[in-house]
Amino acid sequence: MGIIVQKFGGTSVATTERIQNVRNRVMEEVQNGKQVVVVVSAMGKTTDHLVSLAKELSTNPSKREMDMLLTTGEQVTISLLSMALQEAGQPAVSLTGWQAGIQTEKVFSNARIIDIQTDRIQKLLESNQVVIVAGFQGVSEDGEITTLGRGGSDTTAVALAAALGAERCDIYTDVTGVFTSDPRFVKEARKLESISYDEMLELAHLGAGVLHPRAVEFAKNYQMPLEVRSSMEPERGTRLEEEVQLEKGLVVRGVAFEGDVTRITLFGLPKSQAKLSKVFSRLAENHINIDIIIQALTGESKSNLSFSIMDQDIEHTLSVLEQFKDEFEYDKVESETGLAKVSIVGSGMVSNPGVAAKMFEVLEAADATIKMVSTSEIKVSAVIEQEKMLSSARALHEAFDLQEKSASLVK
Repeated sequence: MGIIVQKFGGTSVATTERIQNVRNRVMEEVQNGKQVVVVVSAMGKTTDHLVSLAKELSTNPSKREMDMLLTTGEQVTISLLSMALQEAGQPAVSLTGWQAGIQTEKVFSNARIIDIQTDRIQKLLESNQVVIVAGFQGVSEDGEITTLGRGGSDTTAVALAAALGAERCDIYTDVTGVFTSDPRFVKEARKLESISYDEMLELAHLGAGVLHPRAVEFAKNYQMPLEVRSSMEPERGTRLEEEVQLEKGLVVRGVAFEGDVTRITLFGLPKSQAKLSKVFSRLAENHINIDIIIQALTGESKSNLSFSIMDQDIEHTLSVLEQFKDEFEYDKVESETGLAKVSIVGSGMVSNPGVAAKMFEVLEAADATIKMVSTSEIKVSAVIEQEKMLSSARALHEAFDLQEKSASLVK
């Protein structure tokens, strides 16, 4: 019997009625002769509610206690889904992340999975049980409960699929698959039948919320077949594969965008690789995620260093920079908020010059001011004013013909 891992997000389990729908999806796979492991998120807005409760009591609650609090959300879902399956005559058992053997590093609120002990899950599957695992959580080596950060349930599901040697991992969500852009804001966006791991990884890093980057990394590293599907609609979703057929004439496969970006600039930083290393080492030690980096030389011995972060990290970042000011030896620091990032992604960009130039032309026509730029073989990103984000994304989507539904496949 092959193993299937299914993951259902918060909207898919937001009510008891939807949990019953999830039960039906699970039982379909059981009836197909599969052993099933289900990973679930907290119901609906449960996590937001728990965060708001914490903020009523503390302006700066400890990350350890927040992890203790937030992991309760998934525990509610796993027990309710287990009850629903048992009521329908299907043996099922619910496990928290630590009961399921998910071991993480000791980093509260954003831990990484370092190992999964699957013995208990394997034994339960062999006894014909459906195993329901709480996503987003694990336990450190010294017994501390941890959470995996944003999108942690996706990561849990793919990591479990890899550890169990599953046939595939299905990510059920409130959309029918991966689209050329966010269909909530770009009406012409269309669903892709398949997308490469690398393209999806770029889109996930660039703000496409349908999958978390860590989950895509796990899928790519372990060559795990992955499909993004709707929990409500019966249609097939989008497959993630190593290589996909390119649509004829389409160099760009998707447009992503992300708001709430801040640009930090250090002025008068000594022109030294050692100083650059120290700056980013200190930021990394404090778990601050850096995105785009630009260095501009201002003289023989000085430079200005700019990098982008998310708005939520402003205070923490400025605090770290001030703490190590004497070590970094910069003159002053400035931050600019009200920014966003728009990006184009496509594996066809490797062999098609001029894509970046076309993107910049489109942004200029959209009256967007480019503040920072980052490129790779398959993507170009630009930081612009947040008020121009959606209009720029729509303009890029149209300019690169992503709305065309009649594009043929390259044979």
